[in-house]
Amino acid sequence: MAIQRVKSKWAKTKVLLLSEPLRERIPVTKRWHIPQLAAMLEQHGMVYVKPDQGTFGLGVVRVEKLPDGRYTYQSGTHPQHFPSFDKMAASLQKRIGSRQYLIQQGIPLLSYDGLRFDIRVMVQCNPKQEWETTGIIGRLSHPKKIVTNYHSGGVPMAFDKLMEPHLTQPQVDSYKMWLAEIGTSVARQLQTRYPRLKELGIDIAIDESFRPWILEVNTLPDPYIFRKLDDKTMFRRIYRYCLAYDRRMK
Repeated sequence: MAIQRVKSKWAKTKVLLLSEPLRERIPVTKRWHIPQLAAMLEQHGMVYVKPDQGTFGLGVVRVEKLPDGRYTYQSGTHPQHFPSFDKMAASLQKRIGSRQYLIQQGIPLLSYDGLRFDIRVMVQCNPKQEWETTGIIGRLSHPKKIVTNYHSGGVPMAFDKLMEPHLTQPQVDSYKMWLAEIGTSVARQLQTRYPRLKELGIDIAIDESFRPWILEVNTLPDPYIFRKLDDKTMFRRIYRYCLAYDRRMK
């Protein structure tokens, strides 16, 4: 039986929101609508506008309302500035066109050496047919880009290394256990709607108060990012599980 894939971020978000424990971990997420963008910028100051279907961070735009009343958005390496919301929104609408997009509350990320990072949690169905968190890795952003994805210039790094300036090693170990539990909770919840799922790559932001936020869930995660770590233990297990449920590997 083929492994199930779910492309729509909105569809996956709606299923996760049905779980009360997970709901508080999900940033406010709405479908693209200009009045909705205005309301969310008023409330949060910064949001991400992202395609409902898409990978590698392509098409993601960070939008901010500045303290002086101007607006800015950035997709590639150069931010664009606008004197008013209407001018910014018109420009953004032209970029989006008729495609399905979402607006998501922006989360201020922890940083390492002045660069923001987020976390990829790999969850897989193990040979006993149980959900297991098999990998946790950090992704350090490119200094000029808004996304952390490896394919967009992000640097894979060991989670422990990225958290070193922020927490003690026992705290880091506890935090990893927490992330692992969040990972399997996400998998079990999504499986209530999508029973043939076998693997998930969960992107998690950690904010400045160390609160974890589920940014999005990928049902076709890249296992090879874990091969970038010096310690290959996680990658070997991930790869072994991929073969066990007959994933077609590159």
